[in-house]
Amino acid sequence: MSFYSDYFEDLGARFSSVSEADLGQLVDQITAVPARGGKVILVGNGGSAAMAAHVAVDLTKAAGIRGVTFNEADLLTCFANDYGYENWVTEALKAYADPKDLVILISSSGKSPNIVNGAKTAKAMGLPLVTLSGFDAANPLRQLGDINLWADSTAYNIVEMTHHVWLLAAVDKVIADKNGLIE
Repeated sequence: MSFYSDYFEDLGARFSSVSEADLGQLVDQITAVPARGGKVILVGNGGSAAMAAHVAVDLTKAAGIRGVTFNEADLLTCFANDYGYENWVTEALKAYADPKDLVILISSSGKSPNIVNGAKTAKAMGLPLVTLSGFDAANPLRQLGDINLWADSTAYNIVEMTHHVWLLAAVDKVIADKNGLIE
């Protein structure tokens, strides 16, 4: 096989490894947000931050559910400078999260201190929490969410693309349900 054949086969296996029940719970969590007057907060680092932004825009524009990120350079650099990088997500949640919100935190390794600390804060605030992680199955982030989606890979791009596909599949399901395209 070629590099690309192996690569795409690996991706396909990761995409389909998710539990449909877990994706169903994710969709249920997302669709419950507007009824209770909340928003979906998505946070990640690097490529996961870009993914969070894509999903937040699709939720808002296509699904009619408010989605936000903390990707603004001024917010991130201010909070990281004042509270330390490992605490900026915690402090942003304290400042911007409302009791009716859903929090989705993404970390390929599941070990990013700012994301793990943010997860602990979300739980302490009583917010529903969805985590997406990869690498080690026993990573700290995977232990903290109400729903924990884990990609079984140690390759960053494989993990990130898998997370992206899972999140967008959930968004597309929300849209399909909203438009009466339920199967």
